Amino acid sequence: MSAELLERRRGLMPEIETGRLRLRPVRMGDAEAIASSLSDFAITRMLTRPPYPFALEDATDWLNCATAEGSPHWSAAITQPADGVLIGVATIELRRGGYHLGYWLNRYYWGRGFMSEAASGLVNRFFRRMGAVNLHSGALAENPASLRVQQKLGFSVTGLRDTYSVSRGQMLQEVTTALTPEYFRPYTF
Repeated sequence: MSAELLERRRGLMPEIETGRLRLRPVRMGDAEAIASSLSDFAITRMLTRPPYPFALEDATDWLNCATAEGSPHWSAAITQPADGVLIGVATIELRRGGYHLGYWLNRYYWGRGFMSEAASGLVNRFFRRMGAVNLHSGALAENPASLRVQQKLGFSVTGLRDTYSVSRGQMLQEVTTALTPEYFRPYTF
C-alpha cells in the first residue's frame, strides 16, 4: 500500500503552510490554548457543540478524540509560524456519512482574513488528498462572518435547519452549505 493511500485511510492531518499561517495536527499540549479561547463566550456562542463555560477538561476530552490513532478526522491547529502559538482550530470531520468543515478563531485574530486563509489551505489539501468528494459546512444564521469565509471558498447554501447549541442550551437556525472540488476557490491574502 502506498504511503499516500495509507495516510488517506488513516485520515492523518498533514502540516500545511499558507502565506501567513502554519496548520499542524492538534496535540495534547494545545489543551490550555483551546480552553482559554473557548472560554470566551463570544466564540463559543457561535459554535454548536462546545459547552459553556468551557474548561481544560473539555479541551482534553476533545483532544483525546481528535488525536486518537486511526481517527478519520483532520484537526488542525492554526498557528503563526513566528511563534507557533495556537490561534484557532479548523477541522474536517467525517460525520453522518459525509465530510464536514468546522472552525473557530481566537477573538484577537478576527477581521484579518486568517480564517479564510486557514480554511482555504485545509480545504485545498483535503481535496487534493481525497479527490471528488462533497464537503459540507454551515454557520449559525446570526454569524455572517463565518458564512463569508465559506462563500469566499465557493461553498453554496444548501438549506436552513434547526440545530441545538450546547453553549446556549437552545435551538438555533443554521445555514447549511456544501462545496465540491470543481467549485473550490482558493483564498490568498
